[in-house]
Amino acid sequence: MKKSSLFVLDTNTLISAFLLSDKSVSALAYYLAKSKGLIVMSEDTLNEFADVFIRPKFDSYVASDKRLAIIEDLKDVVKIVPVTNYITACRDPKDNKFLELAVDAGAECIITGDKDLLVLHPFQNIPILTAADFLKQF
Repeated sequence: MKKSSLFVLDTNTLISAFLLSDKSVSALAYYLAKSKGLIVMSEDTLNEFADVFIRPKFDSYVASDKRLAIIEDLKDVVKIVPVTNYITACRDPKDNKFLELAVDAGAECIITGDKDLLVLHPFQNIPILTAADFLKQF
């Protein structure tokens, strides 16, 4: 796999990576994706992550000021990809944005725990993997 590989991590995977231990499966998948290539996001996926990650229900895991800093740092780590495809393949319409991003970016894979996305594996020749499967395969 070349250094220019691009990876899509869904919102829940990223939230788990930042809220749980650095040794959690989601965190290890995040670090592996960063070391093997680039994590890509669209404006929509970044906004969804930021909106969800700042919710008060996560205060007991990480203070809100630290979560705001993580959001700002993430913007410097990921590559923002413009999305032009419109896809309606997912049974949960809110998840189509991850398929659109993966297709437009030419992603190596989508990393998710979302069953609505996992049932589509592979999507247009793009593997859709759990974080654990990503760690095994890459």
